Amino acid sequence: MWNDVFCYAQDELGIPRGTIRATVLIETILAAFEMDEILYELREHSSGLNCGRWDYIFSFIKKFRSRPDFVLPDRATVTMEKHFLKSYVDLLIQTCHRRGIHAMGGMAAQIPIKSDPAANERALEKVRQDKLREVKAGHDGTWVAHPALVSIAKEVFDSHMPTVNQITRDRADVRVSAKDLLTVPEGDITEEGLRWNIDVGLQYLESWLRGSGCVPIYNLMEDAATAEICRAQAWQWLRHGAKLKDGRVVTPTLVRQIITEQKNELNGSRMEDAAKIFERMMTSSEFPEFLTLAAYRYLD
Repeated sequence: MWNDVFCYAQDELGIPRGTIRATVLIETILAAFEMDEILYELREHSSGLNCGRWDYIFSFIKKFRSRPDFVLPDRATVTMEKHFLKSYVDLLIQTCHRRGIHAMGGMAAQIPIKSDPAANERALEKVRQDKLREVKAGHDGTWVAHPALVSIAKEVFDSHMPTVNQITRDRADVRVSAKDLLTVPEGDITEEGLRWNIDVGLQYLESWLRGSGCVPIYNLMEDAATAEICRAQAWQWLRHGAKLKDGRVVTPTLVRQIITEQKNELNGSRMEDAAKIFERMMTSSEFPEFLTLAAYRYLD
């Protein structure tokens, strides 16, 4: 469809085909199995593929939500070093470079912390390590969440990528199978993880209802994908009766209790609406496809 749109637009404008270029975010689990096909269809218009880590994790939960063997642990432990995410990154780089096109890294969510120099340095170091992982893997470029972090990303890539890109690194060593992409990481499910999902999800959704789609929360830049992971994990844990690290089972009563507690601790003119939406989406028998579809009706 997009290739047809690009061709039509170029023909109407009287410019050569191939003038328009697009980078495709591989941010769903199904797209990870179709990277070659996506590049083929956009072969005249492709700038490359991009890792979209947060939406990708949300998609992983959503697509396998009904399977008890696909329950993910606390979101904070699902890092890019986990096997299923590392495999996705390696496959994307290999696929792009085999076809002579760019493989873009993901977004570092950290933002500068002006009020606390020590915390700020820790945040900046996390960005450095994230970009170092990407450039060593073979990415040709990357994203950051805040303009102040561009210099760090540029420094890391300039130090380890002296050429304009790394397309010549074919990553022939990569051998990624379907099993690799679908390996569920091990880890604990905790009350802290559940509470954090609800807390961050409520704060994001409350801001979204007031018109902000990209929100700094606890020194991280959060977007809709974050809120989707938050509510999807809670729904998944509830659906499969997941056990917390302390032995308790995730129940509707526990979820509603934590929603009420976090709502009462947080500020915001749309917090009541956010809590209503979140409670319904986390405890419903069916999994709503997208959080924003349910929230649109609450917009003025």
